[in-house]
Amino acid sequence: MLHEIEPARLADDMHKMLGGMPDFFSGEATVLDFAAVKHIPERIDWAGMLSLLRRYQLQPIGVRNLAPELVQAARQAGLAILDHAEIRADASRPAIPVQTPAPAPTQAPAPAPAAIQVGTMFIDRPLRSGQQIYARGGDLVLLAGMSNGAEVIADGSIHCFGPLRGRALAGAQGDTSARIIATHFGPELISIAGVYRTFESGIPERLAARPVQAKLSVTAENQTLNIEPLQLD
Repeated sequence: MLHEIEPARLADDMHKMLGGMPDFFSGEATVLDFAAVKHIPERIDWAGMLSLLRRYQLQPIGVRNLAPELVQAARQAGLAILDHAEIRADASRPAIPVQTPAPAPTQAPAPAPAAIQVGTMFIDRPLRSGQQIYARGGDLVLLAGMSNGAEVIADGSIHCFGPLRGRALAGAQGDTSARIIATHFGPELISIAGVYRTFESGIPERLAARPVQAKLSVTAENQTLNIEPLQLD
């Protein structure tokens, strides 16, 4: 939960809390809760605040308890609005245990087998405006597309077999290898590992309503979000 949002004061708080260890976190997805912030300016320095949090290896993916007049700016900064969100996590699905033969009587007891978690979430209904889905720890597959105003978040990749509208945020915990693949491209915003692009001016003609793949090009200097037509024939 945030108590400060001005980057300089937030940096002081982070330094005191973590003792100057910028690698304390390891790319953890973070929801910014504004409920405890006493003084919120008319304009938040989203770029400065998000850059600071990412230096501490946090990956902000959304906000809660934000004043309505600041919601649009948060969306433009690539953040999901998660108040009353319909959040679904793969961790809620039953684990599939690994079966191993019983040890011979003369052997020491074998350790308990680890559980394999299902790594992909499938959504087989259309997502309507206002609905939000979070695939924690894996990929998200949309089998019926999504409408404007819907929001999907995945720690892995997002695959959309149908119209991709609304907002799609892949690699939410910093996975730069995540991709967004859609058979009918038309989103309001896409993001991979915090690198985002909006389409207020419309989708380029070569991409609009076409099969598309979005992925990051990562160099030592920067990360670039590349969006390319996808040949499916």
